[in-house]
Amino acid sequence: MSKQVAIVFALTFVIHLISTLSYALRIAGVRTKRIALSFALFNVIVIASRTANAFQAPLLAKHVEQNILENNRTHAESDFRWLLLAAALATVVGGLLIPTFQRLFTRAIEAFNAHRSVPRLLLSGLSPSRLRQFRHVAAMPAPENLHGLSLRQAPTKILFFNVLMTALITVGVFASLYAGYLNPQLRLTANSMSPVINGFSTVLLFAFIDPYLAVLTDDVVMGKTSEAYFRKCVRLFVLSRLAGTALAQLIFVPSAKFVIFVADKL
Repeated sequence: MSKQVAIVFALTFVIHLISTLSYALRIAGVRTKRIALSFALFNVIVIASRTANAFQAPLLAKHVEQNILENNRTHAESDFRWLLLAAALATVVGGLLIPTFQRLFTRAIEAFNAHRSVPRLLLSGLSPSRLRQFRHVAAMPAPENLHGLSLRQAPTKILFFNVLMTALITVGVFASLYAGYLNPQLRLTANSMSPVINGFSTVLLFAFIDPYLAVLTDDVVMGKTSEAYFRKCVRLFVLSRLAGTALAQLIFVPSAKFVIFVADKL
């Protein structure tokens, strides 16, 4: 693995870790009944994801361009397979960290009422005394929470959409860049076509998945749905994200070929 691929591996890990930890935010919002504030605070963490996203594609594009110019395609596919694996590992780690971050988010939301300022909240959270308290909130998912997980009464259609959305958004940028190896003459066109794949995943996210989670969160706050059912859905959504990263491995090459097909027809 080259230095550039290693950096992109780390950036991909950060992007998918934060996406998975967004479920911890929803649990904290339910616990504190401060949904709007919890999302506002989470936007601070999303900055890290946006920054990682901004560097991910250019670094990987440079790596692909250098290999094409040097006619070096020895590890072309395996490099991308490693990056897809980073997404899966981040999802697993994020799922394991949800109990810890749910508690951290809950404390942060409650502390914001006193500080009324994100910079002050961050400075307070990074103080030595606060950092020492981290061990008191750190927790692993309880094994019994994984028992009895069933799709009965679960939103199976939304979970399926989440698998598909995760797979497409995971593979989008990578497939468009790998397409450059398949047809170097069309690599510039292919490189700009990740929205062809990401566009459908965005539709799934904002038309089906996000609205469902928003309504479910509000229903729990208003007492229409139990918190136990909500937490069960969160666990199923994490598992469906993991399934989506596995599906990304399967559709990676076909997606790259699709990008080349569309690029050739333009």
